[in-house]
Amino acid sequence: MDIMGLIPQFGGLIWTLLAFVVALSVIVAIHEYGHYIVGRWCGIKADVFSLGFGPVLWSGMDRRGTKWQVAALPFGGYVKFAGDANAASGKDETAMAALADDPAALRHTMHGAPLWARTLTVAAGPAFNFAMSILIFFAVAYTTGVERTPLTVGELRPMPQAERGLEPGDEILGINGTALPQNDAAAYGAFFDNLPMVPELTYDVIRNGTEQSVEGPYILPPLVNQVLPQTAAYEAGLKAGDVITAIDAEPVFAFDQLKNAVEESDGAALALTVWRRGEMLDFTMTPKATDEPQPDGTFKRNLRIGIAGGMSFAPATETPGVGQALTAGVANTWRIITGSISGLKQMVIGNISTCNLSGPVGIAQASGAMASQGATSFIYFIAVLSTAVGLLNLFPIPALDGGHLTFYAYEAVTGKPPSDGALRILMTIGLALVLSLMVFALGNDLFCP
Repeated sequence: MDIMGLIPQFGGLIWTLLAFVVALSVIVAIHEYGHYIVGRWCGIKADVFSLGFGPVLWSGMDRRGTKWQVAALPFGGYVKFAGDANAASGKDETAMAALADDPAALRHTMHGAPLWARTLTVAAGPAFNFAMSILIFFAVAYTTGVERTPLTVGELRPMPQAERGLEPGDEILGINGTALPQNDAAAYGAFFDNLPMVPELTYDVIRNGTEQSVEGPYILPPLVNQVLPQTAAYEAGLKAGDVITAIDAEPVFAFDQLKNAVEESDGAALALTVWRRGEMLDFTMTPKATDEPQPDGTFKRNLRIGIAGGMSFAPATETPGVGQALTAGVANTWRIITGSISGLKQMVIGNISTCNLSGPVGIAQASGAMASQGATSFIYFIAVLSTAVGLLNLFPIPALDGGHLTFYAYEAVTGKPPSDGALRILMTIGLALVLSLMVFALGNDLFCP
């Protein structure tokens, strides 16, 4: 097996790993800082804050007695609170016994703090991951803007057509005599779905305050607006801005023509002719089966090459209100959470392939791919991954945050925590489950088609 073939061409292996380490380190640092700062607010002393595992590369002590360190293996991190025996917050029975007669000192340990303090401290890690995702999505929405209403031509994209009737600033009122719906997402989508499949359309626009009709190219051409990682298009070398002009020597002018050809290919290789900034290039790629979420929470398997399209022009945008951008941030984060839960459910019941679960190699490949498409794409990817990490940590598995919260829920109901012996057994089982999941995900990276 050519394992190196799994690594994307983002400046080579070193730069791909660098993107992966940067993404993971940011997410881990935010997660562990959530534990640390909330624990500190709750009166729990932190002995060690570590970014990474293994041999310590750098360390320093702050005035509160916390050792801050960077370790050699940048694949995680931990906060070791007073009274913890290890990074998984197992109880240091010797240290706790030594403090049994000192209630004040015992209060500042993780295992001697009140239940509410321990619960808030543990829950803070995932909460900070979700908060970071919301803030990133908010910032992206606020800085890139939202599509102006009515639909307005912003920047004309480079296209193979020589004649372009539209001009920047044109406000589009309708196409081919049909008015463009406003403020109705469903009707807006249906409008584009029902456009006649012809190379040129008639646009009714307002230009410099005057209504007029102009001819222009099909509004949704076979344009590559984004290349998704771990897909046929990415592996073949398609780039954002490419325009597909022919499939198996048959000319195409609409994205739906490309989509239909891919879906009807039955997994056979397709020969694509691509226009790239005035140059004609030939690519061959084989569509891959992809499980796609549906509005009702189920998944549907379709053949895809892994590109996102766009309009023949970049729509003009405007800065949203703070509330609108924040709402978008929360909605995006919630969409990832619900989609992930639905996907895991469908994998468990066997409706979709477990190959949808990626491991470290897959995440590294995605990190490099998104970083190669620019800072905004990479930061957006970090937000998506941060949400996934926060959600994973809430699973009720011993050794994860969700396992600790489950123990605290038991304590809240029964009035006493599980016995130390039971906790040791459960933590061992939890660590075995986590390691098994990691090995399984790595196997997916290496052996899934």
